[in-house]
Amino acid sequence: MGYMEEIDEIRRGLLVRGQEWGAINPEYVVRMRHQNRFRTGLDIARYTADIMRRDMADYDVDPGNYTQSLGAWHGFVAQQTIMSVKKHQGSLNKRYIYLSGWMVAALRSQFGPLPDQSMHEKTSVPDLIDEVYSFLTQADARELQHLFAELDEARAAGEDVAERISKIDHFETHIVPMIADIDAGFGNEEATYLLAKKMIEAGACAIQIENQVSDAKQCGHQAGKVTVPHEDFVSKLHAIRYAFLELGVDNGVIVARTDSLGAGLTQKIPVSQEPGDLGHKYCEFLKASPVSDLAELKEGDMAIHQNGVLCKPERLDNGLYAFKENTGFDRVVLDCVTALEHGADLLWIETEGPNLEQIGGMVEAVRKKRPEAKLVYNNSPSFNWTLKFREQVYEEWKEAGRDVSSYPDPEVFEKGLMDETMDATELAQEADRLIQNFQRDASREAGIFHHLITLPTYHETALGIDMLSEGYFGELGMLAYVKGVQRQEIRRDLASVKHQDLAGSNIGDDHKEYFLGEKALLAGGAANTMTQF
Repeated sequence: MGYMEEIDEIRRGLLVRGQEWGAINPEYVVRMRHQNRFRTGLDIARYTADIMRRDMADYDVDPGNYTQSLGAWHGFVAQQTIMSVKKHQGSLNKRYIYLSGWMVAALRSQFGPLPDQSMHEKTSVPDLIDEVYSFLTQADARELQHLFAELDEARAAGEDVAERISKIDHFETHIVPMIADIDAGFGNEEATYLLAKKMIEAGACAIQIENQVSDAKQCGHQAGKVTVPHEDFVSKLHAIRYAFLELGVDNGVIVARTDSLGAGLTQKIPVSQEPGDLGHKYCEFLKASPVSDLAELKEGDMAIHQNGVLCKPERLDNGLYAFKENTGFDRVVLDCVTALEHGADLLWIETEGPNLEQIGGMVEAVRKKRPEAKLVYNNSPSFNWTLKFREQVYEEWKEAGRDVSSYPDPEVFEKGLMDETMDATELAQEADRLIQNFQRDASREAGIFHHLITLPTYHETALGIDMLSEGYFGELGMLAYVKGVQRQEIRRDLASVKHQDLAGSNIGDDHKEYFLGEKALLAGGAANTMTQF
């Protein structure tokens, strides 16, 4: 139904109500409904889940149809991200928002900055989801308010309004899918289910969960990671699926993350019911020594069978058990296959660096059993992208017999290739080309459906504040802000330069006029300094 048809429908409904509702303008009602298209978080979750499913199908047809997101730690950050994409790219197709547990812990906890160890309040996660979608809804309301104003001006000037109405009818919402991090579930299966419900009710259509022990959770790029047996992880996958289905988000997406590549420990040993089951396979990875005599077992020791041999698992002083070395690859493959067999839709393999060959090798192994496997990949700021790719090019050139004598040898100068003097070199330019094409190449060669950067806006905020503070508190004074911020906002036509409008002042003025008419006290007008822009 189009804009004008909606007005007619509301008008007919108001006539039935009689004189008491005679002051209600049907067009204003339609405008407010357009500005608040999604009534609840569940409406958002259902709408965006359908988008993700279509995008996944598109990727299966052509790996060039990959999706992207940036991590946001505040609703305003998410809003500006999506507004910028819409302005510069002309569409929000295949663009998402990522909600990082790391940034929730570091920036949104009432305890203050915390490490990524699931110590923050679990409710801060759905609170941020709700905040993000509130800001994206505000972006809708603001842009539509401008379209409504253009329509009113055209009418007042006696111009044809068909084009203005068409813009309203074909408006693209800023509401996009969000992949939200639930860490390891913040507790047992029931705790995971309860938190997942809150996240879905706030608008999350995709929930990412990792196979670490919840109360020993670590950032994926730190040491000391402890994983759980598959049956424990599968129960949490089921908990999330039940949460989606209970709330009527039948297309909800589950992203199963494995940290096994960098995790060398487990908290408990599963019970195998029969040869070849998940418990059996998990126990085969445990580091253990053969027991030839029961007398070798000390008080409190335990023993298991590994391939028919009685063995004692290696247990650390903290009670954790160690895995055999060099089993990370095989454990990752088993994790991924198992997750897909139990309802996960997408996979996340946490790696120590952006190694395309390594990622592709694991995905290839998974696809031997689950050909539909697709990845969500963390293009992590924890990787030194510049150094990694320059070292890669250096090694490739060296192996190819090219002269690399003018470049610092990474084995001699650990970070020599990072030096600023390298930036203009041919090697650095080739490395930058590989970085620029990484996402496209990885989607084609390594099964990556979605590329995200977890913490970009954390680092971007730090960099921006550093640059402004250096100048403002230094010799530049006010020019640091005017030249470095405000002038750039104006040149780039950012909505934020008219911050009153972006914050909703004009929307509020419209509402006042709807409610009170010509007597409304408005914030806009000639005295508003925003007219300078």
